[in-house]
Amino acid sequence: MATTVTPDPTAPVRKPGYRELLRTPGAWTFLLPGFLARQPFAMLTLSIVLLVEHTTGSFGMAGTVSAATGVSMALFAPRSGRLADRFGQRAVLLPGVLLHAAAVGGLAALALAEAPLWALLLAAVPAGASVPQIGPMVRARWAHLLRDDAAGPSGSPGGARLLPTAAAFESVTDEFTFVIGPVLATALCTTVHPAAGLAAEAALTVTGGLVFAAQRRTAPPAHRRGRRHGGRRASALSVPGVRVLVVAFLGIGAVFGGMQVSLAAFTEHIGQPGINGLLYGIFAGGNMLSGIVYGVLTWRSAPHRRLLAAYALLTLTTAPLWAVDSVPLLAVLGLLAGLGIAPSLITGFTLVERLAPKAVRTEAFTWLTGAVALGQAGAATAAGRLTDAFGTSAGFTVPLAVTALALVTVTVLRGWLEPGVEGPRKGDGEGAGGRGEGHRGAAPVD
Repeated sequence: MATTVTPDPTAPVRKPGYRELLRTPGAWTFLLPGFLARQPFAMLTLSIVLLVEHTTGSFGMAGTVSAATGVSMALFAPRSGRLADRFGQRAVLLPGVLLHAAAVGGLAALALAEAPLWALLLAAVPAGASVPQIGPMVRARWAHLLRDDAAGPSGSPGGARLLPTAAAFESVTDEFTFVIGPVLATALCTTVHPAAGLAAEAALTVTGGLVFAAQRRTAPPAHRRGRRHGGRRASALSVPGVRVLVVAFLGIGAVFGGMQVSLAAFTEHIGQPGINGLLYGIFAGGNMLSGIVYGVLTWRSAPHRRLLAAYALLTLTTAPLWAVDSVPLLAVLGLLAGLGIAPSLITGFTLVERLAPKAVRTEAFTWLTGAVALGQAGAATAAGRLTDAFGTSAGFTVPLAVTALALVTVTVLRGWLEPGVEGPRKGDGEGAGGRGEGHRGAAPVD
């Protein structure tokens, strides 16, 4: 006798995959040029470190100039995002990519002319300030296509279900640039010319940026009148959860900056500078691998709990780096450290998309990428100084210290990550877990 199987209505819905996401109409028109144009974040600071160290012989000076670029990028990124929200992405990108190429060319010329530190720092400011914020712009396009239009691939309903998948895909894309970017920058700077990394970075920025800006159909509309939210001038930082995530993302930036300088110093110390890009690529490869896996899994735990777990993993894996003097062991630990980056990024970007109103969405994303740049800059400076003063292992203590601080911040203020929360209140420890999951039409499952 045939048996009829009744589907379990409580069974979890299968999470949308990358294939479904990439069938979103118009996606490929901005993804490919966006991939080229986001190379500055992966190549710029490392190319500066390698060029300035070559001309000055000091990792401290190289880290300082790289840090000035990163600080400038961090400070100007939210302004760029806010202008993009108000006037449109194209209006910001067209002059921005040309200014960036000119600024990078000036910085390279000064470094090759062995200009003093103050001149290099002055040139580093416009080079960092003009970095195009392609990653946040791509994320804003995904949010516009999937949530605001409530459409999935081929016009099917329920596009908002794909937003967590889009966040994972963007993290993987970012980390893929960090796999190939450092390897490319190192190869160009060590085998072609010390300034070749910066030249390639500028060329990719201009080419990808101009093509990306031309894709107007997928761009979110400008919000010139959306200047007030909740009775105050609209600002992403008016949302408490965004401020928590900004502090948390400083820890991610510290891992990037500390690893860049410390790995470069370590490989220089052992007489194998050419493997620096390989080691950093392994670190970024762990990040990319965890991002791919994270994006295809269906998670039942609350976002704030996943964020805590990711930062705990990051702190744990960066702890032994300072004591390692073996290339294979350093590669393994770097791979493990990379595994904790992507879950932090994906969950953070998913949360900020839910927390920030769409009129300031690009600005919200740029605050997070700016925090990464600021953490990277500060860590590069600190790691360079510690390396010069105490040896090659000392720089690896910087990622540990800052990620531990970020972990404490997320632990104490995790209740602010619930949509609609104005500040800490009793019971916040369970805040972001389930009650805020459906806010603003968000997908119920991450």
